[in-house]
Amino acid sequence: MDYIDYYKVLGINKNATADEIKKAYRKLARQHHPDLNPNNAETEKLFQQINEANEVLSDPEKRKKYDQYGNDWKHADQFEEARQQQQASGRSGGGNPFGAGGNPFGGGSFTGDEGDFSDFFSSMFGNRGGGGRQAKFRGQDFRASVQLNLSEVYETHKKTFTINGKNIRITVPAGIENGQEIKIAGYGAPGSNGGPNGDLYLSFEIKNDTSFSRKGNDLYKDVPINLYKAVLGGEEMIDTLSGKVKMKIAPETQNGTKVRLKGKGFPVYKKEGSFGDLYLTYHVDIPTQLTPKEKELFEQLAKERS
Repeated sequence: MDYIDYYKVLGINKNATADEIKKAYRKLARQHHPDLNPNNAETEKLFQQINEANEVLSDPEKRKKYDQYGNDWKHADQFEEARQQQQASGRSGGGNPFGAGGNPFGGGSFTGDEGDFSDFFSSMFGNRGGGGRQAKFRGQDFRASVQLNLSEVYETHKKTFTINGKNIRITVPAGIENGQEIKIAGYGAPGSNGGPNGDLYLSFEIKNDTSFSRKGNDLYKDVPINLYKAVLGGEEMIDTLSGKVKMKIAPETQNGTKVRLKGKGFPVYKKEGSFGDLYLTYHVDIPTQLTPKEKELFEQLAKERS
């Protein structure tokens, strides 16, 4: 297995912070996503390496193992366990650290496909054919970032994503948050020697394509109303994500007045029938380019008020 420098893949140095890793991953994942580069084998391979690099470096424990063991970080626990077993048994000496013909996993000699382990790992654990037991290793987890519009996640729907060259159809629950991550079991890398597959972690980036702003399950919207309606009262048709509603504007409504429409906000994640609220802020438009007659009327009003 060729060594892959995950730091180089993400374009960061070895002292990068967790925030720098996250930013670098998101930038590269968007740039090299297969959906934006269809039928491009090189991009798909790079995209997979970007996900692998993020999966390792974003996890402090995995990053520590990677810094110490390189490509063999996935087997670090077995390596340390075997080392401890050797120390406990009092064995020492050069060559194979587990003794002649020894095997940290018990039984006979360690065997395995040369393609599954790097030269370093094989030299530490031995790679002798002959009826020995093979250690089972769980497959690597994958991480991927997917983009959706806010209007899309207002309702639960099914969507197909292309992840590492494979089409995966999942149900996207209504109300999912920006940055939220969900796990899809068994869709990571295949396990070794009969071990279980890894998992796939999808991180959602929600782009706001609406006129609302979202805070949790609540929505916010600025609504302009003309001066005459603000003073005298009236009705205004308001857009919501579930359709239009008719609002009554009270006479003498002040600029900046806030009203709440209960249950007209965003759906609560995995709570069917539950919604946040919609908060409206009225902004009174002052008329411009008045005619002489309009100015005269406003002057009369001013005198009347004084």
